[in-house]
Amino acid sequence: MPEPSPVPDARIAVDCHGIVKQFGEGPRALRALDNVSVAIRENEFFTLLGPSGCGKTTLLRMIAGFEYPTEGTIRLHGEDIAGLPPFKRPINTVFQSYALFPHLTVWENVAFGLQMLGWAKGKIEARVAEMLKLVHMEELAQRRTDQISGGQAQRVALARALAPAPKVLLLDEPLSALDYKLRKEMQIELKRMQSETGITFIFVTHDQEEALTMSDRIAVMSKGRVLQVGTPWDIYDKPAERFVADFIGETNFLSAAMVGIEEGVARVRLPSGIEISASLAEGYRPAGEATVVVRPEHARMVTTGGQLSGVVENIVYFGTDTHIHVKLDQGSTFMVRQQNSRSKSCGASVGDRVGIDIAPDAAQVLRD
Repeated sequence: MPEPSPVPDARIAVDCHGIVKQFGEGPRALRALDNVSVAIRENEFFTLLGPSGCGKTTLLRMIAGFEYPTEGTIRLHGEDIAGLPPFKRPINTVFQSYALFPHLTVWENVAFGLQMLGWAKGKIEARVAEMLKLVHMEELAQRRTDQISGGQAQRVALARALAPAPKVLLLDEPLSALDYKLRKEMQIELKRMQSETGITFIFVTHDQEEALTMSDRIAVMSKGRVLQVGTPWDIYDKPAERFVADFIGETNFLSAAMVGIEEGVARVRLPSGIEISASLAEGYRPAGEATVVVRPEHARMVTTGGQLSGVVENIVYFGTDTHIHVKLDQGSTFMVRQQNSRSKSCGASVGDRVGIDIAPDAAQVLRD
């Protein structure tokens, strides 16, 4: 996997290098992480993204100290912490279940950790008030946590985790139990809190939209490996390989023939026989055959001509946009996403023969 582009003067908060985690021994051993290296910067909202079982929560648990690496090092601001127990790490975790004390009030839940750390009463009162204001929960300070909503409980869990001012906050799919609208609201709130506190957030999710919405950078994981690290724009618009392109949003894959490469730009021949230009994924190795990726919103239907052609087989209306599925003459299906307008329909019906044009600079050749 290529290293992400360096940022001048960026300080590294968490540096995981060559991490291997193996559960069990012998032929039935499970390698949950396979030589994972990520460098997470100070004051960054960094997301570990991937499907269930890809190793993202295992990596988070090792940063927290709940699991220990089989191989590799974990450094916090340059200090090796791989062998330190959780209570000796300046790191807090917000779990999916929140783990609040139901018999205590909101105020008491936030204060609990500070009391265990031996903070003075006056300092605790000031800090709890500050945290409840941050999460907009001042008015519910004296309500028990078994009497508040899921979204409010999530805010209390965040306030409690942020109260001791940890250097790093780990979040293990904390929004997954919320309904869609509340989850969208909390995505914005989480990013606001991270910006206001300046604490490094490491967020685990399998939700691609969630990752794109909140993250400064994203590490896409699969089968215990990190496949690509980059900004949301990098991950969505410049995926390095097929899994990343397929996992992040919706996309079209075209088999093409490589015609040539000049100054880092490829010339490829589509199944229709038409040649187009395409950018090259980082790490691409020249080959005769190529897989070209095109996002659905980077193509448009035309009534005549087109770089590709076929028959409309399905139209799906989503309110904000419409997805038109076209069965290409060569047999594969290509999807076009069109922004909806109140004044006109998508301009096609099932069974219509249409052409498709790909926007300039929209196609990319994936690495093997």
